[in-house]
Amino acid sequence: MSTNSRPLILVSNDDGIFSNGIKALVEVAAEFGEVEIVAPDRQQSAVGHAITVSTPLRAQSFKLDNRFNGKAVNGTPADCVKLAHNQLLSRKPDLVVSGINHGSNAGINILYSGTVSAATEGTILGYPSIAFSCTEFSEDADLTGCQDAARKVIRFVLEHGLEKGVTLNLNAPAGPLKGIKWARQAKSRYVEEFEGRVDPHNRDYYWMAGKFELLEKDGGSDIDALEKGYASLTPIQYDLTDHELLKKYSKTEF
Repeated sequence: MSTNSRPLILVSNDDGIFSNGIKALVEVAAEFGEVEIVAPDRQQSAVGHAITVSTPLRAQSFKLDNRFNGKAVNGTPADCVKLAHNQLLSRKPDLVVSGINHGSNAGINILYSGTVSAATEGTILGYPSIAFSCTEFSEDADLTGCQDAARKVIRFVLEHGLEKGVTLNLNAPAGPLKGIKWARQAKSRYVEEFEGRVDPHNRDYYWMAGKFELLEKDGGSDIDALEKGYASLTPIQYDLTDHELLKKYSKTEF
């Protein structure tokens, strides 16, 4: 931790700097330290861990609620954390938090989520990092339970730290907090449908739709915890190696 009296907490998200969720998370983070916000200047949901390589990034200063300093970036959530780390912060952060996302980032949503990717980018850069999401999509969702969960988890991480390479992914139902359950990522997927349409210039285009499909019914997953009314807390990492298969075929020659 830094030599300053209070830890520096970097806050980002994927819903953009003006979302209610980031305001809710900043309020909690400010209870534990100094807060700097670096977040997308517009909606960036479901961009995953995309980064910007073909256009310049720009960061515009702003104040959130006339209290907290921030930078609005014309890039992805991962861009924001990278730029904060390299250029924008007054000092290196002691913690990176992302959210509160409007909508669940449990199960396969972890893979697509810009919110989770802002946190995992923090992990890649060497900082303890946490992603926070509420299962309710509405902008006026009751985030008090997720805020209570964030207090508990932020305090835990600041006191105990996190293993290198691990990001914590928390999801909570809207409303009061029932409790927090450690949980694994549920096996799940989306079954997509594409509706074909024709624009006024007689050109084809497509709208993607579909539904979430849970591929298991065993207990202990993040989806299971959420369905029982609890917040789920999942330690995730981005080593995508199938170690068992690698071990099985390690002596196979081609």
